[in-house]
Amino acid sequence: MHPKGNALKKILVSDPIAPAGVSVLTDAGFEVIDKSESDAGDLSNFVSDISGWVIRSGTKVDSDILENANGLQVIGRAGVGVDNIDIPSATRKGIVVMNTPDVNTVSAAEHTIAMMLSLSRNIPTGHAGLASGEWNRHALVGSELRGKTLGIVGMGKIGREVMARCRSFDMKILGYDPFLNPELFNPEEVVITDLDSLLKEADFITIHVPMTDETRDLINTEKFAMMKPSARIINVARGGIINESDLADALNSETIAGAAIDVFTEEPVPSDHPLLSAKNIVVTPHLGASTVEAKEGVSIAVCEQVRDYLLEGKLTGALNMPISDPAKLGEIQPFLDLAESMGSIQSQLAGDVINTVHVECAGTIEEIKPVALAFLKGLLKSRSPERLNFINAEALAVERGITIEESRSSDSGAYTNLIRTTAVSAGEKTRIDGSVFEGGRLRLVNILGYEMDVTPRGTMIFSTNKDVPGVIGKVGTMLGENGINIGAYLLSRKNTDGEAFAVIRVDSPCEPDVLQALANLPEIT
Repeated sequence: MHPKGNALKKILVSDPIAPAGVSVLTDAGFEVIDKSESDAGDLSNFVSDISGWVIRSGTKVDSDILENANGLQVIGRAGVGVDNIDIPSATRKGIVVMNTPDVNTVSAAEHTIAMMLSLSRNIPTGHAGLASGEWNRHALVGSELRGKTLGIVGMGKIGREVMARCRSFDMKILGYDPFLNPELFNPEEVVITDLDSLLKEADFITIHVPMTDETRDLINTEKFAMMKPSARIINVARGGIINESDLADALNSETIAGAAIDVFTEEPVPSDHPLLSAKNIVVTPHLGASTVEAKEGVSIAVCEQVRDYLLEGKLTGALNMPISDPAKLGEIQPFLDLAESMGSIQSQLAGDVINTVHVECAGTIEEIKPVALAFLKGLLKSRSPERLNFINAEALAVERGITIEESRSSDSGAYTNLIRTTAVSAGEKTRIDGSVFEGGRLRLVNILGYEMDVTPRGTMIFSTNKDVPGVIGKVGTMLGENGINIGAYLLSRKNTDGEAFAVIRVDSPCEPDVLQALANLPEIT
């Protein structure tokens, strides 16, 4: 099949991709404009009549350059990160943004194994010694993997690929992932446990979780103290999940036996980075996805995605496009934004293992499926190591044992439109309802059964308290004493239960000890 008409004729490639990827496009009859050596100023001359645009990390696609791209239908990012693309601007112009999140899975898993073996057999140290004219055979006695316990922190796709490979070494596997149902795993292959137990028992620990506020500094001095003195830790996930200063201290004090690190908080790594001079460490410059196969794979994958969208309307890897009709996207975008925010809040309110979610659209909302997918994106964002998009959100939810229910209702109450969501965890239900007001204003109108009028933005504290005088003053005083400014304090109550519900919008996130102090107030329930 070949593209029909001039609208589908030209595709701009502005970063180097593998020739096999370019062939995917030319074989389909597209004209490829190769400007991979051009700068941003030059590119503005080519975007006015292109239908597709293939980039890597080197091209910055901002609102200014998109202003002239009136025929552009799809941007394909060969790789994962899309920080260099102004996705809101692309969305407003009806341009699909796609990436290739799963192509690097095997490469990352194999690099983890390579790092583990290099560390356990002192390969870098042995090489450096020989290169310096030394023969340190007796000083470099290694450790077999056979019979050792491997702790996998994060049991997503890469974690499971690592598990499959390490079972062939006859290793005992421990897994930690608070957001996955343990029943999804074969207990003969992996024992699912809590993080602290894993750290205490494992001989090798490998990290495969996303970088979020919850996982930043997940492994720190306190956690290193739990590990065996013979333990070794590997990170091929994201920099910052292991506190790098604490790791250097743990290595130099021989609290643990070794580390292999591929990713760093700051990249490229500065020359004075403490890990570069630490004892018993193997470091590589973010090579987890750097294989010939992965680089060629992302090039072919992104070009196939761009081709298939332009020819057939397929939305593989789409980050911002849940429906195939771009004309409808502007109309429903506020509902998608609201649903994603509601999913994020539900993720924080529900327990670790969510069993069921229900999304109901009422009133003027016609597109139920994209709203449900947007909700799942928000729900899973901090729970999944995979990059989420409208295409894979449902599959990843099912993979985690979550039952998804969708429905439509004519009953929108007092609102023109309404999204009702519930999440079930350990038998407990949490409910959040939201509506889009005139002018695209997003509102939460029911939180945990309390009627509210809350804009879902910024940092919010939810609390229930005894409906007695003085509560607001005590909460305000405690937050003020900790340097936290209140932007808004919204209250709702039910006349029947003697309790009030509060949403407190604050100007900065609260540390856990502050939240605990609030929870300890006698009036807070």
